[in-house]
Amino acid sequence: MPTTPRIVAELGRPETPQETADRKAASSQAYRSSKTFRNLVTALLVTLAVVAVIVLAVPRGSLAEPEPVDVAAAAAEAQERIDHRLIVPEVPSDWRANSARLEGSTWRVVYAPQQGFVRIAQGIGVDDGWVSQTLGGFAPSGDVAIDDLDWEVYEIPAAARADNISYALATRAGGDTILIYGAMDADTAAVAAEGIADQVRRLQEETP
Repeated sequence: MPTTPRIVAELGRPETPQETADRKAASSQAYRSSKTFRNLVTALLVTLAVVAVIVLAVPRGSLAEPEPVDVAAAAAEAQERIDHRLIVPEVPSDWRANSARLEGSTWRVVYAPQQGFVRIAQGIGVDDGWVSQTLGGFAPSGDVAIDDLDWEVYEIPAAARADNISYALATRAGGDTILIYGAMDADTAAVAAEGIADQVRRLQEETP
């Protein structure tokens, strides 16, 4: 028995073959579009989940600071190579030692106090121009006595150097020259000078 064409309510009559084909095509297109949208949403959710896992897996907090340098051990090792007494500063416990090494004829220790930095250098057998050369040509602006030792004072304008060195003290220790310099004030430099005073005197006594 022939099938009676379905009457479409919107048309009030049966669909023509072309209208039926158009309707099916539109339905298929709507289905494909809906499926594509669902796939995009699923992919986005998967991507967000992966990102969340990566973020949660990354350790939180800052990197741990390296251990402070053992100045005494470094000095003992260097002394064996050059057979010369090297100063080992006695400084406050909150001054972190960042470096202690022999650089040519200079033994240099670098500390980080609460603010700025302090370098304590021992020029072994250096000439009179070593301090000026190290400080970029600056001349002393005065002198000061700290723990019965006389020191030349260098006050360096903030804009004069790119490495932020602002203050320095220098004194002779027998055949060596001791230089305390860095981004610091006079009080901080005095603390460093007091911490090496006995060792400076010992170097002076050992030199004929």
